[in-house]
Amino acid sequence: DEAILLDHNGNVSEAPGENIFIVREGQLVTPTLALSVLDGITRDTIIKIAKDLDIDVVERDIVRSELVMSDEIFLTGTAAEITPIISMDSKKIGNSKPGNITKKMMQEYTNIVMNKNDDYSHWLTKVY
Repeated sequence: DEAILLDHNGNVSEAPGENIFIVREGQLVTPTLALSVLDGITRDTIIKIAKDLDIDVVERDIVRSELVMSDEIFLTGTAAEITPIISMDSKKIGNSKPGNITKKMMQEYTNIVMNKNDDYSHWLTKVY
């Protein structure tokens, strides 16, 4: 289980240790940084990857009720990496499985951190 935190206006902010993304009608949506959202490195990474894949990324307020209407939801963070959310408030998100955009982000992110994508190798520093 994971909590979703709301800002002082009741909009979705983040999870306790992760940023949140939703997919609605093919758009990847995440809360704006304007109020109380952590400017996470993994969040920035996912936004960059999505744009490189020609996925429309929108940063805007997300109302809580919009979450259960989403096609997909996932959390991002250094430890969480890309974590799909398949239900909320006992309601299915999408078809209760990670959706296509979530799976694509998981695959691309894993390939990057495992140095299997030369386009992003400059993001990495090898350690031994």
